[in-house]
Amino acid sequence: MRITTSMYYKSIYGKNNSTLNKELFDVNKQIASGLKIQYAKDDISTFTETMRLDNEIVTLGQIKKSTESGFKLANQTDVILNEFETSLNRMRTLLVQAANGTNDSVSLDAIAQELRAIEDHSRNLANSSLNGQYIFSGSAVDIKPISDDGTYNGNDSLLNAFTGSRTSQQYNISGDELFLGETKLTRKQITTNVVQNNLSTKYPDYTNPSTTGTQRTIRIDDSIRDLMGDTDNNIDTVNFRNKFYVRGTKSDGTAFEKKISMRDDQTIDNLLTQIGDLYGNTPDLKLVNVNLNQFGQIVIEDKNTGSSKLDFSIVGAVDYSGGTAADVAKIDDLDVGEKNFDKIILGTSTAANSNLYVNEFIKSSLTSATGAASNIEGLIYDRTQFSKDGAKLSSGIAQIEKGTNKFASGSTKISEVADLSQGTAGTLDGTKFKLTGIDINGTAYNVDIDLFSAGSTFTVGGNTYDIFNMQKPRTAVDADKMTYQQLMDVINMVITNNLPATTNTATDYDDAIGLSTLSGSTYLSYDGKLQFQEINTSDTKASLSLYDSNSGDFSKPASVMTFNNNNSLTIRDPKTDFFKTMDKMITAVEDHKLYPDASSGTQRSIGIEDALIMMDDLQDHVFRSHAQVGAQSNALSSSIERTGILEISSQTLRSSVIDTDLAEASLTLSQLTINYEAMLATVGKISQLSLVNYL
Repeated sequence: MRITTSMYYKSIYGKNNSTLNKELFDVNKQIASGLKIQYAKDDISTFTETMRLDNEIVTLGQIKKSTESGFKLANQTDVILNEFETSLNRMRTLLVQAANGTNDSVSLDAIAQELRAIEDHSRNLANSSLNGQYIFSGSAVDIKPISDDGTYNGNDSLLNAFTGSRTSQQYNISGDELFLGETKLTRKQITTNVVQNNLSTKYPDYTNPSTTGTQRTIRIDDSIRDLMGDTDNNIDTVNFRNKFYVRGTKSDGTAFEKKISMRDDQTIDNLLTQIGDLYGNTPDLKLVNVNLNQFGQIVIEDKNTGSSKLDFSIVGAVDYSGGTAADVAKIDDLDVGEKNFDKIILGTSTAANSNLYVNEFIKSSLTSATGAASNIEGLIYDRTQFSKDGAKLSSGIAQIEKGTNKFASGSTKISEVADLSQGTAGTLDGTKFKLTGIDINGTAYNVDIDLFSAGSTFTVGGNTYDIFNMQKPRTAVDADKMTYQQLMDVINMVITNNLPATTNTATDYDDAIGLSTLSGSTYLSYDGKLQFQEINTSDTKASLSLYDSNSGDFSKPASVMTFNNNNSLTIRDPKTDFFKTMDKMITAVEDHKLYPDASSGTQRSIGIEDALIMMDDLQDHVFRSHAQVGAQSNALSSSIERTGILEISSQTLRSSVIDTDLAEASLTLSQLTINYEAMLATVGKISQLSLVNYL
């Protein structure tokens, strides 16, 4: 075959020119764009790896932005809690000054005024915001967390920053946790609030009241006669004539009531031991500590941590005539006695039975279920009217679940709170609640709420109505499945006087509930307390009392549960209510009380000395919360640093995959240019060849 010039041209120039031009174009494109490839078709593996790294860099950017935002809030929270601690330290200093006993009323008023200023400042700190969002409202960032009365309005939701695949970091502390949180290691402590004096030292001769001695508070080694007094100089060492009616709740939620009988010569220490036994104390194991403080008041401390259920009430009675007036089954029968021993021994008592001395250990401003004034306040325990504040009626006892120590909600079953060891063991079947008071129209009501497994009912005005469940078909609710919402529906219907048109029709029952909500609302507050509020009025006519029908009868089982009562004062509690606690502490200073004393001022004032105990717990709670916030800030800071490093690493790796190496590309361009020029030179020479060159 003859080789022609055309064949040389096609072989050397045509093919190489196309290839070299493409390679030159590609390398120039890489240099111009800075990228190795422009399209996925250029290099599938490079494109895939680049997209993966791009996605990772975007994700890291989102993580960094989320974490930085969370860090800002956590850091601001840290700053606010620093200020909280400074305020609490100042508050504690003022309480110590108030407790030294050398201050006059003017000084105490000045201290109280500064304490109120600290309270206002603390409330302002609690309502701090960042970028228009409240810090301590949980996820309800547009709601002001603390009202003027100290009520928390936010929620308990936690805010979390996205810190990686399936990982997050909490960056807030909700107001629910900070202001209403729970400290599991705290032991509940309660105290009576009536000062108990030694009557024997005051009246050395009980037959001659004009012979007076010294007055001092009762001590643990004093006798029961020293506590309960006498009208003669004979110490009865035979008869157990002194009666003590004790009611309470153990830390596990089990209720008890017991009448303790004691001789004159037995000691206060023996009484305290018997009280401890009611809580389950044994010689080998103490579940509670029962002591006497320097003012003769009984102080009970739970040995178990994390329970808020401990409660206590006690009334003492003795019949100086030698009769049996003090030995009764129904504590109301003691109402005919005299509560002031001085009047008995001085002969000035106007009581129906001036020989019956009833010693009160606990007082409050609560009134009885009927609204009538009681001669003996201390007799009233859980048959008390809800306190009234304008249009609102409020109970004083939090409804707390036995197993979790959490506050009850509308969906909580009553059986989850009640003491099922009373009555028919293990069930609420047969339990009866009494609901009494005055409705919003000023009409008295007296309602029986009967809980039965076969279907619960309530009876008012001679008519018995089913309490319906929410299942289908609608039937009267099983006692053990009845919820607080169903109980509150009954209360709301009764107190607003909107009863069902028929006694056993579900639609009529639902209609009555709906109508009742137009006049008032019955609900559980944030701290688990029953409340009723009338709508469209500032001052309700209504009153409300709710209690177990067995209440006050020591011949029957103890109450399965308590809604409101005249009980011991709480000094320590695992549950924190920040601003209510602060208010109690300041009130003690305003009342000029060093210790709980119901004889003057606010009857249930805790006293400055116990306020210091409460302050210790409050500070400890804030310190714990602050430590948690510090840990969150550190974790977020570490996450920001780690994300920054990963972001740089990913960007570097992406650059190595997709970015052009300019030095390498320039060298390649030079080589390709030389090759192209060589090819052109070769083609040029071949193009000049002819037969003449060979002649």
